Amino acid sequence: MKARRMWHPPGFFRFSDPFRRQRTMSALNIAFIGLGVMGFPMAGHLQRAGHQVTVYNRSSDKAERWVAEYGGTHAATPASAAAQAEVVCVCVGNDDDVRSVIYGADGVLGGLKAGGVLIDHTTTSAVLAEELEAACSDQGIQFMDAPVSGGQAGAENGRLTIMCGADEAVFNRVRPVLDCYGQHAELMGPVGQGQRCKMVNQVCIAGILQGLSEGLVLAEQAGLDIEQLVLALKGGAAGSWQMQSRAGTMTEGRFDFGFAIDWMRKDLDIALAEASRHGLDLPLTQRVQAAYGQLQQAGHGRSDTSALILSVRKDK
Repeated sequence: MKARRMWHPPGFFRFSDPFRRQRTMSALNIAFIGLGVMGFPMAGHLQRAGHQVTVYNRSSDKAERWVAEYGGTHAATPASAAAQAEVVCVCVGNDDDVRSVIYGADGVLGGLKAGGVLIDHTTTSAVLAEELEAACSDQGIQFMDAPVSGGQAGAENGRLTIMCGADEAVFNRVRPVLDCYGQHAELMGPVGQGQRCKMVNQVCIAGILQGLSEGLVLAEQAGLDIEQLVLALKGGAAGSWQMQSRAGTMTEGRFDFGFAIDWMRKDLDIALAEASRHGLDLPLTQRVQAAYGQLQQAGHGRSDTSALILSVRKDK
């Protein structure tokens, strides 16, 4: 059978062979700030690709574990991590967390030299991205906002989707870095547009999970076999990654698969604030956000986002 060629939109790039992409890039000095469930493996991919990586994490024991697993070095402050770096990647929690590692004498901008590039993989507001671009520009540093999607499994397997906001020249300059942990990346426009793309991503996921939750509860009450249901629906218009990956675990009550409600609420807050700036009302997103708030109060803040089904079930 002849292999079918896949069409990709302009700006999309993909490498199916991670070893080939590692062979084609020159080694860089890279600092990676933040070793959470995403940053830890992302930084590891950079080191394994042959780059010289220095990491920083607020809890030094995690930085030491990273060095023990991957090699490289760890630094006592973001500034010292960035001091010899050509590229600095940041992946922390929220806007305030980003500011805490970027600004001040011990922050990234206290160490990164003119000519360097700062990439922020944190999901933040577009306002922060634009603020950081201005601060970097003042020091002769290039900036790109580049939030990621794909969850912990995507980070560990080097198959993240990366949504970028930057000048095209900056994007092209750091593509070899993104290739190390990204399945594909898209330049969405100037700084801030990567974050706005990620907002749309989270709004869409919220809607999919709400519909999937309601559909699965209906299926349960109607006595349908969930595995058979997914086989019947996954190839049609109702099919989605969430259905194929989470329908079974949602009906089994297992909600320990990565991206937590606590983080989704933060992301949806950002999206709703952006919508408000455009005079938009997003009723479904608001409804899902409220449901996640109730689940947080019930102690499910660290459950993954598929726990939304608990807000639909009568016996929750």
